[in-house]
Amino acid sequence: MIAATPEPPYYVVIFTSVRTAVDAGYAEAAQRMLELAAQQPGFLGVESARSDGLGITLSYWQSEEAIRAWREHAEHSAVRERGRAEWYAACTTRVAKVERAYGFDRSA
Repeated sequence: MIAATPEPPYYVVIFTSVRTAVDAGYAEAAQRMLELAAQQPGFLGVESARSDGLGITLSYWQSEEAIRAWREHAEHSAVRERGRAEWYAACTTRVAKVERAYGFDRSA
């Protein structure tokens, strides 16, 4: 799904990862993080795709303060550390300010 975001400006956290062969607990943790992120003040939406071991998740936020609060959330921090220890062979996080956004929806 394409996230329904407000008019810019807002922020995006781009999380790109390469998985290991370890799968135990990954799907449950990923689902829990989506549910928990959605409850955080300033969360706007998420988009995610994975193919051939490469994953890209975009989470959208109202402010850098909201992003910082999510990063410091205790449960998110614990899952992030487990990801580094077990589920990811490599990952990177990038934060950007969205200045413009446009598109179309044929079904609308």
